[in-house]
Amino acid sequence: MTDDIRSLLDRLEHFYDALPRDVAHPEEYGGLTLFVRDGAGWSFYARPRHGAPEPPSAADVLAVRERQRELGLPEAFEWVHDLTPELLPVARSAGLSVLQAPLMVLDPAALPDLAAVTKVPVRILDPAAETFPADLAVRRAVATVGFGAAGTTVGDAGPAARDAALVEIAPAMLAEERSRGLAGLRVSALAESPERGALAGGMAMRVGDVAEIAGVATLPAARRRGLGAAVTVALARRLLDDGVEVVFLSAASDDVAQVYARVGFRRVGTACIAEPGAVTA
Repeated sequence: MTDDIRSLLDRLEHFYDALPRDVAHPEEYGGLTLFVRDGAGWSFYARPRHGAPEPPSAADVLAVRERQRELGLPEAFEWVHDLTPELLPVARSAGLSVLQAPLMVLDPAALPDLAAVTKVPVRILDPAAETFPADLAVRRAVATVGFGAAGTTVGDAGPAARDAALVEIAPAMLAEERSRGLAGLRVSALAESPERGALAGGMAMRVGDVAEIAGVATLPAARRRGLGAAVTVALARRLLDDGVEVVFLSAASDDVAQVYARVGFRRVGTACIAEPGAVTA
């Protein structure tokens, strides 16, 4: 690993550690930190403890899993393999399955113009707009349908499936999304056809000058039209315009990574995502 890559991965590790701390408190278990959300909302992961002198042990993993079960939380662990390679065999020995996802960083000079990717309009959601609750619910419905049929294969699920997946967002979660959006810490986008409505969506989370693009999904019926790539380009452009220096993401597979590579992202490492029953790659 070169010094430049090590420095870059250290910035990403700082991001992962800092991201949950506004809404969650850390609990330390040896070489691991479990982030426990204060109040309702999405549950967070356990990660290698930032600055720990020793890598996590099997006993640390088992202690965190016991605590997650006690709290009713998903038994989820995430880490950068290149920085903590010892955790992969430990996680597997503790009964977890591990997805090894390409970890990719944007080369800003290689980011294409949105018009070169798709003709479908992509809209950045306005957290101050009256339509924001409905827009956010649609983005999440697109993600539910898209991730329910993982991969890049064209399928049958389209706008009807999206509409069936719509769920009203809880007030506390909506307030958090709106406040973070107004503060420039979260950005959401939708690719929308005038005839069929939202076909793809995604979001980004920011800490300082580093941001992660996540949750990019396309309705299976609308795949292979560059919509996921277009949402990624629109989010990345907004982040760069807002002063972000490092834009990164984790691709769900090598096939998905090729989509991101075509719009300026390059692989710099491997992100590991572990949980009981996860797909091993």
